[in-house]
Amino acid sequence: MMYSSRRKPVLYFKEERRNEIPRQPLPEKNWLSEFLSGKFTVYKLFGLCMVLGLVSLILLQLSCSGDMSYISSGAMAVARSSHQQQPCPPETQGAAAASVDDPSWGPHKLALIIPFRERFEELLVFVPFMHAFLNKKKIRHRIFVINQVDHYRFNRASLINVGYTESGNDTDYLAMHDVDLLPLNPALDYGFPEEGPFHVASPELHPLYHYKTYVGGILLLTKKHYNMCNGMSNRFWGWGREDDEFYRRLRKAGLQLFRPSGITTAYKTFRHIHDPAWRKRDQKRIASQKQEQFKVDPEGGLTNLLYQVDSRQEVTISGAPCTIVNTKLDCDQNLTPWCLMA
Repeated sequence: MMYSSRRKPVLYFKEERRNEIPRQPLPEKNWLSEFLSGKFTVYKLFGLCMVLGLVSLILLQLSCSGDMSYISSGAMAVARSSHQQQPCPPETQGAAAASVDDPSWGPHKLALIIPFRERFEELLVFVPFMHAFLNKKKIRHRIFVINQVDHYRFNRASLINVGYTESGNDTDYLAMHDVDLLPLNPALDYGFPEEGPFHVASPELHPLYHYKTYVGGILLLTKKHYNMCNGMSNRFWGWGREDDEFYRRLRKAGLQLFRPSGITTAYKTFRHIHDPAWRKRDQKRIASQKQEQFKVDPEGGLTNLLYQVDSRQEVTISGAPCTIVNTKLDCDQNLTPWCLMA
């Protein structure tokens, strides 16, 4: 089998003036000094507030990112454009329309799946960055932010399953993509992984994780291949281990894993924007979770995924479009009692 040089197989599987008085001119006063002179009344305070409000509205109209709108239950906001205007960065303008008619963009379309909860400051950076990055590479794409809004612990794997299910039929492959990992090397391949799953954030490039069986961070799969794996296990509440279990699913499905070749930027290939001091990861292991976290889940995945979409909104962040899917996961506490907040 011939392989593209960009990818290498891994392991073994597939105012007004006052009147002047002669000789004694009064000092000139502008409208503001007139307004502020004398007794400071409620009417003057109201007028001053109106002026400040008008100035704020003018500045807002001139901004490139539009207005701010809360899109979930008071926990998260995203920048939404209320009218057509020049987006930031400028290279994103008209890219979506151009991609429809330009055959150089290719026939495939990527669903960029972002499992998400309360990482708003990172999302503001990630969405416009990735939109511009993929446009420069002529990758047709849609960005899906799967926002967990229930009261259970964070479940990255289940949110990716939701992203696969909710991404629609106009996309034919997906990227399981962390919100805190930005690709810096333009040579990184985000194209259609026809030959097999393609691990963009490979161990020799990822700034933090370097073990051979690591498949987290950024992983591309066709939707067909993801379905062959029955998605990811829903048993992993809290942070970590779901990627290791998915590695075993790839092997079981007989899929060949590929990774980048010819990338010389090593651990500077990506920028990791997560600040652990600001937002700590949920690494608690509760009750039997300590023993269960290393086991393979032979039946769970897309077939036993339980969730409901609380709301779905199309928004823009600095001119970059994305779809927010506010999601409530369900938990069978008999099977995974560790889904509850500690």
